[in-house]
Amino acid sequence: MDDEMAPGSQRTGAQQKFLFVMWQGGGNVPVQLGVARELVRCGHRVRVLADPAVEEEARAAGCGFSAYRLAPHHDLRSRKDDIFRDWEQRTRVGQIERLFKTVSFDPAESYARDVLAELMREPADVVVVDSMLFGAQIGAEASGLPTAVLWHMPFTLGEGVPPPGLGLRPARTGLGRVRDRTLRALMRRFTDARGLGALNQAREAVGLGPLASVEHQVLRADRVLVLTSQSYDLPAVRLPSIVRYVGPQLDDPTWVEAWEDPWSADHAEPLVLVSFGSTFQDQGRVLQRTIAALGALPVRALVTLGAVVPPEELPTADDVVVVSSAPHAAVLPHASAVVTHGGHGTVIKALAHGVPVVCIPQGRDQADNAARVEVSGVGVRLKRRAGARAIRRSVQQLLASPDHTEAARRLAETIADEVGARAARHELEALASSYGGRSRWETRGTGSAEG
Repeated sequence: MDDEMAPGSQRTGAQQKFLFVMWQGGGNVPVQLGVARELVRCGHRVRVLADPAVEEEARAAGCGFSAYRLAPHHDLRSRKDDIFRDWEQRTRVGQIERLFKTVSFDPAESYARDVLAELMREPADVVVVDSMLFGAQIGAEASGLPTAVLWHMPFTLGEGVPPPGLGLRPARTGLGRVRDRTLRALMRRFTDARGLGALNQAREAVGLGPLASVEHQVLRADRVLVLTSQSYDLPAVRLPSIVRYVGPQLDDPTWVEAWEDPWSADHAEPLVLVSFGSTFQDQGRVLQRTIAALGALPVRALVTLGAVVPPEELPTADDVVVVSSAPHAAVLPHASAVVTHGGHGTVIKALAHGVPVVCIPQGRDQADNAARVEVSGVGVRLKRRAGARAIRRSVQQLLASPDHTEAARRLAETIADEVGARAARHELEALASSYGGRSRWETRGTGSAEG
């Protein structure tokens, strides 16, 4: 698809060129490629710069593809090739340090140079960057092109929102607001101490001035597009002016296998979908406890493993079917509840179908999603080491009480309107049009991408 429009695409105006920059972090890929696919469908040219593990999915979305030359190659979907390996860390601080070291800060200059080199090879009108790739954001800024950051999780930079990663509910009292301000200040100090030097070194290498704080890098973009529902996220007192909620992207990954319902059409028991993500987080034990819980209930259960846990490592139970993968879009219309780690993709897909959720966070942004599930009244949260009895009781609670289901169905109506609006595409098209449909990179010379 590098040199021609994808089959079946529809032109809506002048063709524009977009460079998407991402990494193989699991659930972040299909949501960003969902935006890219929509641009291709409307006749635009999209190229993806990413880890080699993204190539197959990118080309399936109709995009061209280039692999990083200098930046590290990630594949969180492969335990063998996963250099992030945050699941080896026993503390939240340790997990954050791994993120800093392998993704966000230490390799920043390599990401920046790769972006600039790719733009010299093939110009673009807009650069669209994963929110975790600070180095790629630096490269986009140095190019002088309009830049959009895709934020594929709950947005945590709004004023009055609890700091990220802790799974905190909104403050309701003055003391709670002091808690949030204090924790946010401590987190900012920790992040700046660990990452600001590497970012400013990368900025200097490509001809940019220093920043006073890490979070300022994100806010230097022309747009931050939040790929979730604003009705699902925690309300902020004030959002940065460049932030736009554009609704969730609900595409299933292209690698999921076809699924046929193994139960007879007259099976009366409710269906529970179990999904603990498409990247390895040592989730075998929580899956074992979940299967034990559901095997003791009058339900049907479909356990999807994301192709990262071998099915033979898990126990069997009556009316519990374990598969490597299945398209959630085909399963969720028949489901009555979902048990999940709380990854944003699984949670928001369940809610888009009006299905309530039991969240058992394992790390990353999952506790923050679980907090939003609680606040929205669309499900419940359990501790990481919750036993089979607690899981069983939580599923029973969702199935017995209509309140969570009714709340999920109300949110599903809002999400349907947001998905139909195609706001992400419109925002990106507007960014490209604001620069006259012509890449400023073509007038800038070679810069320092190869320096």
